[in-house]
Amino acid sequence: MKFSLSVLLTLSTAAAFQQPQAFRPATWTLQQSTEAAAETTETDKSKKDARLRMMKSDQFHRRGFKEVREQVEGRMVQEYESPLVKELRSSNFVMEKDGVKVYLAKDFGFCWGVERSIALAYEAVDHFPNKKIHITNELIHNPEVNDKLEEMNVQFIEKLDEGKKNFETVGEGDVVILPAFGASYEEMDYFDKKNVEIVDTTCPWVSKVWNTVDKHQKSGLTSIIHGKYGHEETIATVSFCEDYICVKNMKEAEMVADYIINGGDKEAFLKYFEKAISKGFDPDTMLDKLGLANQTTMYKKETRAIGQMFQKTMMKKFGPVNAKEHYMEFDTICDATQERQDAVDELVENSKEYGLDFILVIGGWDSSNTAHLLEIPEMAGVRSFHINRAECIGADNTITHRTVKGEIVTEPFVLDMSKEIVMGVTSGASTPDAAVQDSLSSIFLLKKVYDEKAAAETKEEEAKEE
Repeated sequence: MKFSLSVLLTLSTAAAFQQPQAFRPATWTLQQSTEAAAETTETDKSKKDARLRMMKSDQFHRRGFKEVREQVEGRMVQEYESPLVKELRSSNFVMEKDGVKVYLAKDFGFCWGVERSIALAYEAVDHFPNKKIHITNELIHNPEVNDKLEEMNVQFIEKLDEGKKNFETVGEGDVVILPAFGASYEEMDYFDKKNVEIVDTTCPWVSKVWNTVDKHQKSGLTSIIHGKYGHEETIATVSFCEDYICVKNMKEAEMVADYIINGGDKEAFLKYFEKAISKGFDPDTMLDKLGLANQTTMYKKETRAIGQMFQKTMMKKFGPVNAKEHYMEFDTICDATQERQDAVDELVENSKEYGLDFILVIGGWDSSNTAHLLEIPEMAGVRSFHINRAECIGADNTITHRTVKGEIVTEPFVLDMSKEIVMGVTSGASTPDAAVQDSLSSIFLLKKVYDEKAAAETKEEEAKEE
């Protein structure tokens, strides 16, 4: 493991949380849906204040359980570490094995927030051996990790239509795990009012975004969220907003900027963004004062470009002197996301010098940070593949992968098996090193089998000629 659990679970999150004031308990109940609890209690000045009050409960756990920590750390090392990846690290991130040369990105794989989340979930299972344990979503976007939780009898709460969830399976005294992406305010409020143990594994970087939109709210700003409105993290973030609009890319941000400057067809605008705006959103009145935040796993260069564009938009509309009264932004891309993107940039920049045949990106297909790693070589014209597990590499030299458009396709993999395969590899922040080892081992085996077969055929031809 890259970080010890003791360090992970005692890291200060002062940047993500402030000390709460005193509050009286809430006295009203909720319907079992994520549409409820839109209001805070009388003494909660904001949803952030309400969240901080919830966190003071004796049934709210976010620092883990020390008595089971050592055994959990041992299990995580066994399940997720990789001798092969350790060897790659120690050999300056380059390895030659069985006719394959591998260049490993210098930042890759599990970030400390993901390791912390897994550790908290594992510790919860061991700490509450006789309780029924639920989780509100996938813990992280990685199939191996979520499969492990299912094997540990963690119950994944059923998703219903229109973003709702079936909380009827959660009984009094049960344990509920909140995933690394966080949970919506409505979900947190519902469980706060129910007699359950809450284990909060939310990444502190996500909490930092929630604090940012709280500042927007207190400053009378509409939050512009650079993120995917259907992503779990963004769903949680907008639940802490009052007025908001989500833009997934520069194209949508430009649509908003154009409306700010030129106005336009209000009905068409609302129709386009209908799933990405707050209830009652009015672009004619709610785009005059803006605050930018983002899903922590977005492509950082695009977030920066969007921020610069909105700065210029507000300067154009309100003048350079008054623009600062109409626009605010904070950098909420997490360090791990940026570091992994920079490392792939480095691979791409050196791809010709290295002679790379392709770059392999390993991580969950629904992992946003992994998907953005794929975009970097794709935009540079470097052949690349995003796989979610080693089984995507077929013994028939095919590869099943996710494209930048989100399609799952199968196609020929190594184009020339007769020469040395030269490849780059990276993995998303929610991908264990063991998954990297499994994928590389499949490629080593593929090449080894081909070479042995080719050698046998050559020997057979030579024997015939004699």
